[in-house]
Amino acid sequence: MFNVFEHPWGLLIVAVIALPAMLILRTIFPEKRHWWQLALPAILAGAAFGLDLLVKTDLEKINAVINSAVKAVEEENPNAIEAIISENYTDSFHRTKTTLMYHCRARLVPPLVKKNYKTILEIEMSPPTATAVFTVRIVFDKKSFVYHSFKRIMLTKVQISLQKEQDNQWLINRAELLEIDRRPVNWRDIRQI
Repeated sequence: MFNVFEHPWGLLIVAVIALPAMLILRTIFPEKRHWWQLALPAILAGAAFGLDLLVKTDLEKINAVINSAVKAVEEENPNAIEAIISENYTDSFHRTKTTLMYHCRARLVPPLVKKNYKTILEIEMSPPTATAVFTVRIVFDKKSFVYHSFKRIMLTKVQISLQKEQDNQWLINRAELLEIDRRPVNWRDIRQI
């Protein structure tokens, strides 16, 4: 069944179809003309935009968490990362949220990243969990140790698992590195860096 909250543009299509339908009906039956007949398509279009702005779907919330994570790394802001990490976080290298945050605070020292460019490859949802795979092209700051010691640009591929909390907020409960510069890696491969 069509979910208007997931696809508010459906109401916009109905509004576009309703406008000529109302004009035709007003022409065929002039005695039954009412002001609200022309207002109906505008109301439907307004409802479509209103729903899109007011109701955040799970997919939009997941995209917002991913954007927040990418932006937090770009800004070297471990506190912003901590806000979107679940308390029961674990991955192949970090056993707890605390160890992940220790790693983040040790590595995200300015100047490090100049800009991140994210591309989402796939999001699979089966509430209350979801999995996202995306790439991030990291452009390092010219003043950073990575820029001078290793490389200027790095392409990473990451898979994250998210969990919907009781307050309907999505949080990251697992993050795994899949590739760096199109070569398979994991957390243990980069622990020495």
